[in-house]
Amino acid sequence: MMDIKYDEKGLVPAIAQDIATGEVLMLAYMNREAVDLTLETGIAHYYSRSRKSLWKKGETSGNIQEVRGFYYDCDGDTILLKVKQTGVACHTGSHSCFFNQVIGAEVDMDTLTRLYGVIAERKANPKEGSYTNYLFKEGIDKILKKIGEESAEVIIGAKNNREELIYESSDLIYHLMVLLVDQGVTLEDVYGELKGRMK
Repeated sequence: MMDIKYDEKGLVPAIAQDIATGEVLMLAYMNREAVDLTLETGIAHYYSRSRKSLWKKGETSGNIQEVRGFYYDCDGDTILLKVKQTGVACHTGSHSCFFNQVIGAEVDMDTLTRLYGVIAERKANPKEGSYTNYLFKEGIDKILKKIGEESAEVIIGAKNNREELIYESSDLIYHLMVLLVDQGVTLEDVYGELKGRMK
């Protein structure tokens, strides 16, 4: 049986993490009933401290969280849910509730995670005039054609200068990410393969 420690109000904090990108989506609270319903249905349920009632994530918005992993920490006082997020997690319309940056590098390895998340969001919720949605609409043949074109441009860029190589490599990585999202391949899948090659 799980050794989850609830506070004096019968609640425990729960962190939701996007299983596809690793991005932290939100922090909410669960009581025993929310935990039971989450495990029973496979859909994230939480307890609203303001409304003092149980709620199913996405019940009104449709932005449900399919739970693919349920963990609790070493002290048993925090839950981690790895979820497949439909739409956005934040009521502001942002994919994640954690968008207010105080410190941190502007560009780091999480850039790939964020890019994947944006592309996945475009596929789930098409945006008028979006180039990404244009690619999804045209289909895999168009996406593959663009990857072929960008690959050639990376080669040419590498022969010319460093700045052109950086620019063309960025184009290639973007289109590759579109392909991964289109085919349902996650960054975790790719990272797992890469880790195996470091042995």
